[in-house]
Amino acid sequence: MRNAFHDELDAIGTTLLQMAGLVKVAMNDATTALLTVDLNCAEKVIAADDVIDEIQHELDARTINLMARQQPVASDLRTLVTSLRMSADLERMGDLAHHVAKQARMRYPNSAVPAELVPTITAMGLVADKIIDKLSSVMEHRDTVRALEIETDDDEMDKLHRDLIGILLADDWQHGIETAIDMTLLGRYYERFADHAVSISRRVYFLVTGEYSTN
Repeated sequence: MRNAFHDELDAIGTTLLQMAGLVKVAMNDATTALLTVDLNCAEKVIAADDVIDEIQHELDARTINLMARQQPVASDLRTLVTSLRMSADLERMGDLAHHVAKQARMRYPNSAVPAELVPTITAMGLVADKIIDKLSSVMEHRDTVRALEIETDDDEMDKLHRDLIGILLADDWQHGIETAIDMTLLGRYYERFADHAVSISRRVYFLVTGEYSTN
């Protein structure tokens, strides 16, 4: 019975890693769609979000069922509760990639990103990719050192977000209110993507150490 229980725990962990992989692809493709005005790529991300949602719903049902059947205690219960929270964060990260892709689709055949902001959005996309890569490793190996590093990566994203807002508020902004709103939303999507990664990394840190990160 215990071996079967731990096999199910392992399967839940594997599914969380699968979700993280899908989120990585979604945000990379969403950024590509945004920067290259690729409608097909945007549509692919939008459609794929349903897959991430379905995986989350199925995973949560499995997790709750396992808790009800096995009534786990101590570290096993903590693992299952943490899994529920992590799946919710990953699903939200998928939603944020979906929002980026929808922004690209909404402005097609024009670009949603003015030329002078392409470097900033490119950098935000690269940081998002670095963060989800690191997060997958943190989840798989329960790596507390790399979990703490994600907080620093989030600082990098926050700086890019502040830089973006500074450009939008500058007196020489020439692209109007509508584009400023688009860019404000896009900046927020990337910034929140990183915040959810931090939330997951903190949960892994707590899972391993029983203590909350002080970073």
